[in-house]
Amino acid sequence: MQNQSYNLIRTERRTIGLIVERDGSLTIRAPKRATLANIESFINEKAHWITRTRQRLRSITEIPKKQFVDGEKFLFLGHAYELMLVKPQKPALKFEDRFYLSRTSQKRAESVFTRWYKERAVIVISERVRLFAKQYEFAPRQLKITSAKTRWGSCSPDGGLNFTWRLVMAPLEVVDYVVVHELAHLQVKNHSAKFWRVVEEINPDHKIQRKWLREHGDRLGF
Repeated sequence: MQNQSYNLIRTERRTIGLIVERDGSLTIRAPKRATLANIESFINEKAHWITRTRQRLRSITEIPKKQFVDGEKFLFLGHAYELMLVKPQKPALKFEDRFYLSRTSQKRAESVFTRWYKERAVIVISERVRLFAKQYEFAPRQLKITSAKTRWGSCSPDGGLNFTWRLVMAPLEVVDYVVVHELAHLQVKNHSAKFWRVVEEINPDHKIQRKWLREHGDRLGF
């Protein structure tokens, strides 16, 4: 892994984080004080994990891009719902037992769906954060819904929580796992054994949800 190229992002975080992007490239998020030697050492420590992750990404079957046509299915909280194109309506996209999209909005369907998912993400994820924060006495400072494609959630140094809107396509128990994961970072900033003990105390089945994200996370999107 020595001399391997990577995209380095300096942040206010306290620990080094590593992301293997879908194209196999590496993104490193590191504290401003971290030296290049520290970063290279961290990459070398994660060499086997990086290799396994790249192999898994290469093995994933290409997911067809959504066409937003009659009968196509879209995920919401782990269930697949059929899309039906209908006569002009307001709002352009409605959801009941299925998705109903105005034919006049089909050309901009991706942005219409994205807005819908973002609105639901605010509602669902905010509720789950409040639930776990109250029950386990966490105190997040704020919550943001992002459009991140490779990170389900993150915890900023100032205690803010960030979640991608794509997360509400996953089953609720998976949403809960990501919420608990980021809340736990309010207590433990790294992924040490202490951190995972905090997660497991709240969510004993977290390994099942992590496995689900590894196997199905590429389907959470268009």
